[in-house]
Amino acid sequence: MAPKTAFGKHTAARAVSRARRHGRVRKKVVGTDQRPRMVVNRSTRHLFVQIVDDTQGHTLVSASTMDSSLRVAEGDKTDKAKKVGELLAQRAKAAGITSVVFDRGGNRYAGRLAALADSAREGGLEF
Repeated sequence: MAPKTAFGKHTAARAVSRARRHGRVRKKVVGTDQRPRMVVNRSTRHLFVQIVDDTQGHTLVSASTMDSSLRVAEGDKTDKAKKVGELLAQRAKAAGITSVVFDRGGNRYAGRLAALADSAREGGLEF
């Protein structure tokens, strides 16, 4: 019998719960060409954000902590999430995107996601 550790049954249950929440969110959130969908993917170490037009299935703008300008950034993961939000807002503004719908990907709206969303709003995105 496997021991109950942070990497055992509890992690699998957490992933299943997140997938279920994500399905509920995706039933309601759809990106159009006037108002594309801002998708957030979060790992334990990095944050990836895309602005997607669901009608065409194309990624219009993206930013992540893996970008070369943010890889060397100082601070904790929340500070890096703020920088990703600023970078995404700049790129969206350059692409002519002003408003989006927010797809949090089944994650709780707290911590890094809230910091990302707040900095994107300050950068000029509306959602």
